[in-house]
Amino acid sequence: MTISDEPGETASDAGYLRPGRFVDSDHPAVARFAARAGGAGDPCEVARRLYYAVRDEILYDPYVPLAAAETYRASAVLACGRGYCVGKAALLAAAARTRGIPARLAFADVRNHLATPRLLELTGSDLFIYHGIAELSLDGRWVKATPTFNLTLCEKFGIRALDFDGRSDAVFHPFDRAGRRHMEYVRERGAYADVPVELILPAMRSAYPRLFAAGAGGDFAAEAAAGQGEERADSP
Repeated sequence: MTISDEPGETASDAGYLRPGRFVDSDHPAVARFAARAGGAGDPCEVARRLYYAVRDEILYDPYVPLAAAETYRASAVLACGRGYCVGKAALLAAAARTRGIPARLAFADVRNHLATPRLLELTGSDLFIYHGIAELSLDGRWVKATPTFNLTLCEKFGIRALDFDGRSDAVFHPFDRAGRRHMEYVRERGAYADVPVELILPAMRSAYPRLFAAGAGGDFAAEAAAGQGEERADSP
């Protein structure tokens, strides 16, 4: 999967170091998190540590209220301790900016996303639109980092946790540990300095009315622990 830079765009402009409405890198809690989690070292090492902190300290939860603005705001995701792909990517981008690493958000539609039968029932599809990815400017290039699924959740679903070394793209594995289809990138939706909620919200409301509706919450980790994730992994 590739997402091209816009002509003439550089990592230092277009707001990639400035705080945004959702990538709120100026929030004190985000700054404290970035200072603690990033530690010392060169930008690649700091980015690597930030990635793992967001991946594993913030639990993946697809049942967050999709209509709420706080679901997409980095500081709110940090405070809650859980979020779905877009909110977790926003937090990683915000933490990176706090440490002086230009960061942005990229989006793609993915098929065969890690899911449970209940989540698939609520979405009505195995196509998940506007999957969020953080892109960090490191060593003169944009590097993709996907901190979506925390380690404990991956273990419950029998998939490899996605690692990041600060230099190579970290995007979803196409297959799980057993060689079964896990993830396919279907469509790129571009890169943005901040979360484009004006695009995401109406698209999600239209594609997943049941999941989008208030009160559609649940316990995704419990569903995975009950073995529903293994059932999903057998899907083609």
